[in-house]
Amino acid sequence: MKFYNPRRLLRFQKGSIKKRLQLSYIYIVVLMVIPMMYSISVSSIHTSQYDRIITNVSRANRIIQTVKVDISDEIWDIVAGKKTFEEGNQYEIVNSIKTGISEMMASTENENNRNVLEVASRAVNTLEKYVNILGTQIEQNAAVSENEQILEEVRGVASLIYDILQNFIVAEIETSAMTNESIKHSFRMLAVIQIVIIFVMLAVAVYTSISVSESIRRPISDMETLSSLIAEGQLDARTKLPHVPELDQLSENLNIMAGKIQELIDENIKEQQNLQKAEMKTLQAQITPHFLYNTLDTIIWLAESEKKDEVIEITKAFSNFFRISLSKGHEWIPIEQELDHVQSYLTIQKIRYRDILDYEINFDNNLKGRQVLKLILQPLVENAIYHGIKNKRGRGKLTVTAKLIEDDYIYFCVQDNGIGFTEERLNDVLFELSDNADPENLKSIYGLYNVNKRLKLYYDMSVSLFIDSEYGKGTSVSFKIPSKFFSGEESV
Repeated sequence: MKFYNPRRLLRFQKGSIKKRLQLSYIYIVVLMVIPMMYSISVSSIHTSQYDRIITNVSRANRIIQTVKVDISDEIWDIVAGKKTFEEGNQYEIVNSIKTGISEMMASTENENNRNVLEVASRAVNTLEKYVNILGTQIEQNAAVSENEQILEEVRGVASLIYDILQNFIVAEIETSAMTNESIKHSFRMLAVIQIVIIFVMLAVAVYTSISVSESIRRPISDMETLSSLIAEGQLDARTKLPHVPELDQLSENLNIMAGKIQELIDENIKEQQNLQKAEMKTLQAQITPHFLYNTLDTIIWLAESEKKDEVIEITKAFSNFFRISLSKGHEWIPIEQELDHVQSYLTIQKIRYRDILDYEINFDNNLKGRQVLKLILQPLVENAIYHGIKNKRGRGKLTVTAKLIEDDYIYFCVQDNGIGFTEERLNDVLFELSDNADPENLKSIYGLYNVNKRLKLYYDMSVSLFIDSEYGKGTSVSFKIPSKFFSGEESV
């Protein structure tokens, strides 16, 4: 039987799906980072330039006001006799002008503007020289006319500094205009880069989509065909391995399954006397795919989020969960293994529902080594999570208890503080668990029904579930089994 052409498929199978997706993600992330880094660097440069220009213009304006008014007024007050030379602030004003010009020179990158400021600096030195001359004249009691002449010189120099700083402001404004043009050019370049990157990203995404889709579609189609043939009774049907690491094992398992179905059918015929037990196993197995798909989806999500430690933790729990589920075909296992099975399940669910789920497992050490029917607690825990805790607001708490009661009975309890049952719903559940209920008409209590039925089948009819629930507060599901019950199986 031939499902596909291997030569045609090989074009799309040059590596695992995971590696191809990871590589495409790396390409896309790198392409996304390029314009972002370019934009950040350009913006940083231009912002710095604008900041320097605005700061210099602001400083120049303050100095202009000082030169235009303060220095002339201060010298006039001294010449007019309103202040003595020693009382005046003329040197503080001159020093503030010097400091401002020095700061502007330190932050100015344009060579021409620096030259303008150097001229202004020399003019300030001249201004200081005239102030010194005025001080000398006043000390020597020079004539008022001579002092007024120095005042005029000071005003002239101040006017010169004023004009120089006005020219500096104009030059800085022209520099800001050049910076603005540079910004426009940079953003045009950024737009071009982004357009190119968008097309490249689209090409990478389309190629990856086609490649991955084809790598998945064909093997899945082949396995679907195989399953249809098996369903029609052609148990000799087989499918070829797709040579995709993520799907090879699944295809191989399907082929193995097809080869063993006939053996299982023969074994089933020999076990007709245990038909009811086999039906319960089938009902139990129906729950597995739902949990399997959700857990695999969670592992994929964690892997894509690069949460390595959580991927390792959930994978170990997943492996342990199925190892104990299989238990080499044994129906009876030590109680501590049954609780390990629940622990693995809760570890997986804790990772999936970390914001709403807390749990606690209480185990009586006196129970170590005692045998119990396997998989009787996990369905109760699953029911508590999906029908109790998930339906309430806020964080939920789940407690699993296993303890010995007076050496006669082993007591198990799964308690949650979830939404609980209404009185009407609780009555419906209790009826569906009774012997009068029709298994075909169950309303979402398959896990409870399964456990309750298996307890009665493998122990005795007196062993059954006890449910205590209050709406809005939570639910407790418990049962007791004989502590000295002999299963007839050896320990696993």
